Amino acid sequence: MSRAWLILASDRVSRGERADQTAERLRSALEGAGLVLEGVEAVPDDQAALAEALGRACGRAELVLTSGGTGIAPRDVTPEATRAVIEREIPGLGEAMRAASGGKVPTASLSRALAGTRGRALIVNLPGSPGGAEECLRAILPAVKHGLKLLEGAVRDCATDPTGPLADR
Repeated sequence: MSRAWLILASDRVSRGERADQTAERLRSALEGAGLVLEGVEAVPDDQAALAEALGRACGRAELVLTSGGTGIAPRDVTPEATRAVIEREIPGLGEAMRAASGGKVPTASLSRALAGTRGRALIVNLPGSPGGAEECLRAILPAVKHGLKLLEGAVRDCATDPTGPLADR
């Protein structure tokens, strides 16, 4: 069972001024996919602090999720922090999340969420709203699960993986 770690990019949550409402929603989605949420950490909207937290989280879990800081406001720096620590970017996950939200949220196209790998960890930026984070995670979970298997070396041939994207073809 793969482990997940959640980093909440929020000045107010990190200072204890606002309660987290995202972790339990994501925990439910992850458990339904056979993943376990090992930890949750609130970090200020600061690029260096976020990059440091991302690096630590990659040593603790195979899937590192962030929530928040993906918009265009001045303090939205999660994509920059993520880009600083990843080794390979995976643009399709950000594109899939924007597509999943686009029909419901007119501002979804402003999201700068991205994803990538660092070693054997997969990092995915989710929106800051609890509902948006859950919706986007659910939209990409099949790809995430397959990606985690690829990173751990458990898939030798995508066409023959019974849970992979080509299983029904």
